[in-house]
Amino acid sequence: MFGISLQTERTTRALARLVLPTIVALWPAFHVTHAAAQETIRFGAPLPLTGALAPEALKQQQGYDLWAEEVNKAGGINVGGKKMKVEIVYVDYQSNTPRAVQAAEQLITQDKVNFLFAAFGSGAAKAASTISEKYGVPTIASTASSAQVYDQGYKYLFGTFTPNDTLTNPLADIIKQRAPEVKRVAILARNDLFPLAIAQEMEKSAKARGLDVVYFEKYTINSMDHSSSLTEIKALKPDWIVLTGYINDLVLLRKQMADQRIGAPVVTMIAGPAYQEFIDATGAGAENITSAAWWHPAVRYKGVGIFGTTENYVKLFRAKYNSMPDYAQASASVSGALFQIAIEKAGSLDRTKVRDELAKMNIVTFWGPIRFGPTGQINSLEPPVFQIQGGKTVVIYPTAIKQGELKLGVK
Repeated sequence: MFGISLQTERTTRALARLVLPTIVALWPAFHVTHAAAQETIRFGAPLPLTGALAPEALKQQQGYDLWAEEVNKAGGINVGGKKMKVEIVYVDYQSNTPRAVQAAEQLITQDKVNFLFAAFGSGAAKAASTISEKYGVPTIASTASSAQVYDQGYKYLFGTFTPNDTLTNPLADIIKQRAPEVKRVAILARNDLFPLAIAQEMEKSAKARGLDVVYFEKYTINSMDHSSSLTEIKALKPDWIVLTGYINDLVLLRKQMADQRIGAPVVTMIAGPAYQEFIDATGAGAENITSAAWWHPAVRYKGVGIFGTTENYVKLFRAKYNSMPDYAQASASVSGALFQIAIEKAGSLDRTKVRDELAKMNIVTFWGPIRFGPTGQINSLEPPVFQIQGGKTVVIYPTAIKQGELKLGVK
């Protein structure tokens, strides 16, 4: 026993001679790392970086990254006279809503983020907002327009998209005024919170203007064969076909429409045609498709914040990504800019103070006028309506940024 104890003592002393100098040598590095962490504001971003919604997630990531890069180039966010750098922590929830909820929990409780960007789309944003509300973490949803996201009485959730009827009512007005021969409407919607909600608003908008909705059906998430629904629509000979979903859904639908030689004087798709990727994927099939979005590079706002004007934002985006930004990327960027403005006005990272600054915000940014309503959803924008003409998006509403007139297709 004594021999074993002596050997243990010798081993312990030898280890001490080796380890203690190493700990002493590394201590400054540990200290610097900890100090550096205190100089950083962490923003959590749960995104569907893999799975069916990955194309949309990439757009959000591009918008967030551009904002973070510009802020850090400028020295960081001014927090009560102290500049703090920005770090964005991404978690992939694989296009699965229950995992989006888990990702929000992880970001708040394990990754210790200060603030949160909401999950993609209305359904996941609504589900995950219960977590951020529970912990009192200010959250900005950059891709959630459905009123059902904001009807929970939450205080910490804000959204940069106006309600869905701010897209459907202008569309219906334009069709009614400029295509009076259009009478019969067919609607096919993805059975998911945002695509279904905006389809329902389109139905209301059409009926309110005396149009006859002859078809309204839903398709399941991840559906790959729409031949049955499209055959029914073709047989009804509608004047206006409305399809809702995300970009992969709408590219597939447009190709299957072409296979069945289905057309109408007006074809509307929300929200895929706002993306250049939709035009690239469908080619000539994109021609004359109408849509609407919450922002377009054609808008011309002179705003406050890190980006300033719309023109400057577009310039910075093109320099970084070599492409034109669309509403999804711009909304992500403005979400970061709004956090920055709120933090700087609060002069603090205190979540309640930052939340209060967001709630009373009344400014103009490159995105447009920013004012959040009582539910936290923005109510100050006039979203553009556009049509794809000659392979490009042409704004046909509102008048202030109008680039062309509505063109009718062939039935």
